[in-house]
Amino acid sequence: MNTVKPIRVIAVTSGKGGVGKTNLSVNVGIALSQIGQRVVLLDADMGLANVDILLGVYPKFNLSHVLAGEKTLDEIMMEGPAGLRIIPGASGIQKMSELTSVEQASVIHAFSEIDQDIDVLIVDTAAGISASVVNFARACQEIIVVVCDEPTSLTDAYAFIKLLNRDYGLSKFHVITNMVQSVQQGHALFQKLSKVTDRYLDVNLLFAGAVPYDEYLRKAVQKQTPVVMGFPRSKASLALKAIASRINTWPLKTQAGGYIEFFIERMIQYGSQKDVA
Repeated sequence: MNTVKPIRVIAVTSGKGGVGKTNLSVNVGIALSQIGQRVVLLDADMGLANVDILLGVYPKFNLSHVLAGEKTLDEIMMEGPAGLRIIPGASGIQKMSELTSVEQASVIHAFSEIDQDIDVLIVDTAAGISASVVNFARACQEIIVVVCDEPTSLTDAYAFIKLLNRDYGLSKFHVITNMVQSVQQGHALFQKLSKVTDRYLDVNLLFAGAVPYDEYLRKAVQKQTPVVMGFPRSKASLALKAIASRINTWPLKTQAGGYIEFFIERMIQYGSQKDVA
């Protein structure tokens, strides 16, 4: 039996919108591609999917067509910059609990077909703590929570971590501080969140890095170009590349048969439980 290389499956999430989560997902994905990783980015913000807008690409098909059996995953997958591959999202995935057993099997098969030539799957979730977001986070190996220096960002991030810890037993979270004035400020922001979680929750918060506020990031968004490619020497780009390098050193958790198939099986399982308020 062939040994399947384990895959790194990462959820990028946040307690609230407006913290730059999707931009970070896209640029970290590209930075990982640039250092030789084969990366797929799943746009899992089913209500306001916008990975395609950030990159200036416009999909004809999305995950709903896979769920309907009309397209294969390879047929809807789009090639992005630097070899990054994108799976456009669809509202259908929120209805995982309603899929028939045949549809469930087809989705699992669709994902397992690609797991031989992928190193990293980044799942860019919606903001907030909806059932869909929680289920995606629970199905991933690693969870990155993006925060910025706003009281509501920290409060909502804490609420999200608390929910996953107390209700589902998840205890490890990586934190990226975004749009900060300096690395020092970013680390101080992390410490502020960590101090509260240490006091009230049984969790392990890990600092994954800080991304400074950078005008070049705004210019890149306007040009629909990832900042790590459009302005590779900018402060934001250097920080994002450092974060990607750090992610690449995280220990890989192994699962029989890789991880993509296991990921989607867990998505269906959690969706069918209907246990998220």
